[in-house]
Amino acid sequence: MSSTGLAISETNLRHRLLNWRMLLEGIGLGTLYGVVLRVAMSAPQKFWWLKDAAGVMTVAFLVLGPIVMGYLVVRRAERSGKIPVLLWFGAPVLSVTLMMAILMLFAWEGAICVLMALPIAWVFGAIGGVLGGLSVRFTRAAGKTTACVAMLPFILAPLEARLTAPTETRIVASEILIHAPATTVWQNIERVPAIAPNELQETWAQRIGFPRPIEATLSYEGVGGVRHASFERGLMFIETVTAWEPEKRLAFGIKADTEHIPTTTLDEHVTIGGRYFDVLDGEYRLEPLANGDTLLHLTSHQRLSTDFNGYAGLWTDAVMQNLQTSILAVIQHRCEHA
Repeated sequence: MSSTGLAISETNLRHRLLNWRMLLEGIGLGTLYGVVLRVAMSAPQKFWWLKDAAGVMTVAFLVLGPIVMGYLVVRRAERSGKIPVLLWFGAPVLSVTLMMAILMLFAWEGAICVLMALPIAWVFGAIGGVLGGLSVRFTRAAGKTTACVAMLPFILAPLEARLTAPTETRIVASEILIHAPATTVWQNIERVPAIAPNELQETWAQRIGFPRPIEATLSYEGVGGVRHASFERGLMFIETVTAWEPEKRLAFGIKADTEHIPTTTLDEHVTIGGRYFDVLDGEYRLEPLANGDTLLHLTSHQRLSTDFNGYAGLWTDAVMQNLQTSILAVIQHRCEHA
């Protein structure tokens, strides 16, 4: 190979290495930005310009944060030349994933919150990457513009805090067919004796950290009776009976015993009875069938108060459906093997 060819090969190699270095620097920059933003949003009172910010359960953090991360990743990566457009999507997703992994590593976020946040963060991270790529190739966006973009979540977070998060009541309905008469089913729902581990199949909700149900006691039969529905790790619901129709209907208001729930049971952002989410009531309804079987319905109402109820509701509905289905399965097994 001629000296000219060697020089061209060496130049190409250096250029490729520079491209990779810029890409890695971009991913690192985006990750660092995300971590810093998370730390700032978790303790806004320590920063005078963020003192009114509402924390991490905000559009500023969950939407604008990933957008800025993606923007920074791709703009840095494109400094040494054009990168494949596919990396406009992939590199920000990797940066968001690394940021979430660091938050879990240092116990700044639990598995539940990370799992719920990742899909929306991936989507908006990729959008930010596209915006960053387009800004490089089709505009003359300079460093000052990048700095302004990076400041957006910090500027808008205090403004968002002045808005009242919309409150939405959501309904989750479940049902199960039980090959047993309504009399037997009723006996198994008014009280739920301790559930043995082998009675309850492990679910995805339990795998990510939600406590499994243990038992439900009843102070006395009839309206006004109090059920104590206990779960693992100290989680308990105080359920006051509001409707008592033997073999037909059992309804109750629900209040989470927040004063005695250990802080390690659930992440503060998904605490039941907290600022963002609460379970309001529940109802069992027994539907006797002509063949002697019973169709058991379980319905609950939840309060959701976030700036992105549409997205958060997908998760809360799924978790409540998972929980209700698990409880119904235990009741079904007990009734059919009584």
